[in-house]
Amino acid sequence: MKDRLSAFYWLNETQFAQASSEQITSQRRSAIEKFEIEGFPSVKDEEWKYTSLKKLITPDYLFPSPFVPLDQEEQIDFNDIKQFLVNDIDCYQVVFINGRYSSWLSETTHTNYDICTLGSAWKKYPEVVESYFNKLTKDDGPLVQLNTGLAWEGLYINVPKNIIVDKPIQVLYISTGDTPVFNQTRSLIILSEGSSAEIIERHHSLTNHETWTNAVDELHVGSNAKIHWVKLQHDSSNASLTQHSKIHQEKDSTAIVHTISTGGKLIRNNLDFSLTGKGAEARMFGLSLGSDRQLVDHHTRVDHIAPNCSSHEAYKGIYDESSRGVFNGKIYVHIDAQKTQAYQQNNNLILSEKATIDTKPQLEIFADDVKCTHGCTIGQLDEDALFYLRARGIRNKEAKALLMLAFANDAIADIQHPSLRVKLSQLIGRKLGVDMSNAL
Repeated sequence: MKDRLSAFYWLNETQFAQASSEQITSQRRSAIEKFEIEGFPSVKDEEWKYTSLKKLITPDYLFPSPFVPLDQEEQIDFNDIKQFLVNDIDCYQVVFINGRYSSWLSETTHTNYDICTLGSAWKKYPEVVESYFNKLTKDDGPLVQLNTGLAWEGLYINVPKNIIVDKPIQVLYISTGDTPVFNQTRSLIILSEGSSAEIIERHHSLTNHETWTNAVDELHVGSNAKIHWVKLQHDSSNASLTQHSKIHQEKDSTAIVHTISTGGKLIRNNLDFSLTGKGAEARMFGLSLGSDRQLVDHHTRVDHIAPNCSSHEAYKGIYDESSRGVFNGKIYVHIDAQKTQAYQQNNNLILSEKATIDTKPQLEIFADDVKCTHGCTIGQLDEDALFYLRARGIRNKEAKALLMLAFANDAIADIQHPSLRVKLSQLIGRKLGVDMSNAL
């Protein structure tokens, strides 16, 4: 598969070069050459020791070309996607099908800021893209390099100084077709000083064939700016997602990320924060619900580079049947990052003898005036609490689901929109095997 991907790039290099600048073309060429040398990561790599891609790279995937329009078989209408949207919230709507922008399903009419696709930004704002593209990810691993070489479309947001985006931006990535498909998506988000934006993102497959989306996101958050990002990963059992998101924060900025991983064959999330300005704050919440033979892998890293910054990280997992979970979280406090406050916690429930979780919270501290804590727990449902609910007439299935929903609530409690919280609670309830609508 590595050779096919490499050949796909070289066959399309001329079109890539014609559609973007010489600088971007050079970065693409360098990235694909790195991927050709390294290949796909394996369990021999420390960062991938619990997550094998061996089965994922086996199917004979189609690689959709960014320069070929969507064909008739790929075109879908609003009725096909409306269930994956939060329709109770007034949002901007950006839809991609097999990694390519769908103009007939999107609604991005706006003023005072830019919400469009990276494919459009290459042409409309070449100098801006050159200034930010690949700055945060140029030294990352082979999947990021592959994305840098091949990705064309994805979300592009640029918000000027002191501008607040007036409503959330809802982004939907759809995979479809009558053959296995491997999509590359790339997002670039730039928030200038004092600006603010909210993103609700979802990936979903509409096909019975194997799908794999390899996504990379670069977020630049300026001084006093704020980003709130909700990632909803509730996909079918034949869909896989590898996503690497890097967030660069300047003075007094705030970044909040919720990652809700409840469905999919394999999910690998890399979420990295770089706190480079005094007073920056990073908050990340994760929830994994695993069943069948699903694998959910969260790798996080927070680099505290400047003083007086804070980070709060709370990830929870519930694993049943033969599912597997991985949590590898690192907080790195650099020597000049005095007065750092960092919290990291990973809590897990194991519901089956065959379910497993590998958890590794880490702290590396090189400053001497900090407050940092980290830890993890692995356990089962509280039998006393379950007995309490059963004694009050609640059936066993609903009682277990209520306890698990309460356990998972921290992952969604900080979400601002009541309708989104309700949708997520209902989705979590269905995943746990019970209708929770009467409990909300």
